[in-house]
Amino acid sequence: MSTTPTRPTTSGTAAGAVGWVAPLCWVAVLLDGFDLVVVGTVLPTLREPGEYALSGTGATAVVTIGLVGMMVGALTIGTLTDVVGRRKALIGAVAAFSLLTLLCAFAPNATVFGVLRFLAGVGLGGCLPTAIAMVNEFTGAGRSGRATTTMMTGYHVGAVATAALAIVVIPSLGWRWMFVIGAAPALVLVPLMVARLPESASWLLAAGRRAEAEDVARRYGLEPEDTAAPAPAGASAGAAATVRSLFTGGYARNTLAIGVTSFMGLLLVYGLNNWLPTIMREAGYDLGDSLAFLLVLNVGAIVGLLVAGTVADRIGARTAGMIWFASGAVFLALLSVELPTAGLYLMCFLTGCFVFSAQVLVYAFTSANNPPHARATALGWSAGAGRIGAIVGPVITGALVTAGIAYPWGFYLFAVVGVLGALAFAVVRARRPVAAGR
Repeated sequence: MSTTPTRPTTSGTAAGAVGWVAPLCWVAVLLDGFDLVVVGTVLPTLREPGEYALSGTGATAVVTIGLVGMMVGALTIGTLTDVVGRRKALIGAVAAFSLLTLLCAFAPNATVFGVLRFLAGVGLGGCLPTAIAMVNEFTGAGRSGRATTTMMTGYHVGAVATAALAIVVIPSLGWRWMFVIGAAPALVLVPLMVARLPESASWLLAAGRRAEAEDVARRYGLEPEDTAAPAPAGASAGAAATVRSLFTGGYARNTLAIGVTSFMGLLLVYGLNNWLPTIMREAGYDLGDSLAFLLVLNVGAIVGLLVAGTVADRIGARTAGMIWFASGAVFLALLSVELPTAGLYLMCFLTGCFVFSAQVLVYAFTSANNPPHARATALGWSAGAGRIGAIVGPVITGALVTAGIAYPWGFYLFAVVGVLGALAFAVVRARRPVAAGR
């Protein structure tokens, strides 16, 4: 009996399945993008008398605690995704972080707010690696760069929408409404996921459920990876075996190098998005202009992602990633130069084009260069290592803010991190995962 799935005679079902996967994952990542900047938009208000009156140290703690939760979520849920399946993990992650985000709006004090941010972060941390794995497994070979970067535009559309909403919502309704608005999409998204999101055929096959995998492939016009090969030993035996596979069979070098690269990438992403409005306030701009810089930064990210995916599919995610990290370093350094407001908007736009796309190219490389049975785990560990950078970035930047030297020294620091990201990416090697049994 042939194990090669045949495409259905009617393409409507396949188009419908693939058509639902991409937008549902895109919206889930959009919510991640909301969380990326929402604390940065409310932080100036939380530091004012009459609210939480956070000190510089307290503000840093509020930023950091959510990132710690994301790190925990990326390492645990990302790994569990390869055990329980993409569909269950993604639905559970979205439902959990949306509910906890809503509860943040009712936090009576900074301590409760911090606890809720941590718990929401756990759910949020598992969303990204799961969504990337699923989208790539519903995408044709050779298009992982474009598939990943296109999906990740949702991340920055969410960030742009949040920055734009903050300009209108915070002065008129107050900061708490930002969290109510951020949780509301789940009322539609979660039921749609339950009704429309299929399980990945590649995951089913790696888990040893060949008949189900072939059925999904046949119904949805897919070609799961390594269909003719038996499931890798231990692939579905548990999380420990899945994690161990990242450090054996020639994958250890990439796992470690990608961890370092992701650390640098998310240090930049979260350092900028959490503290850019505050840094620009220190430079003498009013709150409206400072939030507008954040918005322009993330508009640049969307444009950069649309370009980066196409470039990565042509020259490789590794080469594109090195170029993007290095270019980001140049524009980060230029943000320290005193320019007219229009010039700073341009620098913010170009910085967003390269800095945020660079981190997404790390995910694209990771997804394309790990076997299906450990793909979400590899993405989760990459994101988990990155979340450590996401913690370090705001902490260091917060210390510079507290010391009153974040402008311009914060931008010099970020430029150095961009160079280190390019060097770390140069260490990884593209490889075709060896199919089990060969």
